[in-house]
Amino acid sequence: MGTPHNRAEKGEIAELVLMPGDPLRAKFIAETFLKDARLVTDVRNVYGFTGYYKGKELSVMASGMGMPSMGIYSYELYQFYDVKQIIRIGSAGAYTEDLKLYDIVLADSAWSESSFARTQSGCTSDILYPSIDLNQRILRTAQNLGIQITPVIVHSSDVFYAEENVDDYRAIYKKHGCRCVDMESFALFHNAQVLKRQAACMLTISDSFPTGTKATVEERQCAFTNMMKVALEAAL
Repeated sequence: MGTPHNRAEKGEIAELVLMPGDPLRAKFIAETFLKDARLVTDVRNVYGFTGYYKGKELSVMASGMGMPSMGIYSYELYQFYDVKQIIRIGSAGAYTEDLKLYDIVLADSAWSESSFARTQSGCTSDILYPSIDLNQRILRTAQNLGIQITPVIVHSSDVFYAEENVDDYRAIYKKHGCRCVDMESFALFHNAQVLKRQAACMLTISDSFPTGTKATVEERQCAFTNMMKVALEAAL
């Protein structure tokens, strides 16, 4: 039996899920890399697929945008579908000039001013962490593939458009050491912590605050293949 947000039956989702934000990126990954991929959920057009990569069963499912959306989908995967590991494969905005378009980063922590964790469980920490073992596996895999990944502190924000009276990206980098921003990692790490599961977050730089460079909508859907390859190989 499914949930209000996921029509997959129990057993139709693998123990490891790759989780982009964009449903069309989930579809691209399934159609490009998975064998015998089948659509297992499409509620609200948030696509989830299960198939095989080099003989291993994997699922790929979108999280949507923002912590409330990630919070719902990742919680249900962990709690109701017996998912053990989620690797977020998303996009991020760079806060520092040394991170270029299409560089890949790996969150070794997520700082946030969000109330998500406090509201969900009473957790008052503003820094949450991924699973060490899963991060180490990703880094080893990237090294074996010859793909560079940079561990960073991620600013996980509730807000895409902020007003000028609050800290901008320069102030956040100076105060908290965050080198890029996403909108989901903090919620994912929190749910993994609460439910005693594993989580990691890989991000491809899709735009740069200091330089103003940006990837197109189409590139965000289909051009982050190096990150996808690392995640798929790490899943093995």
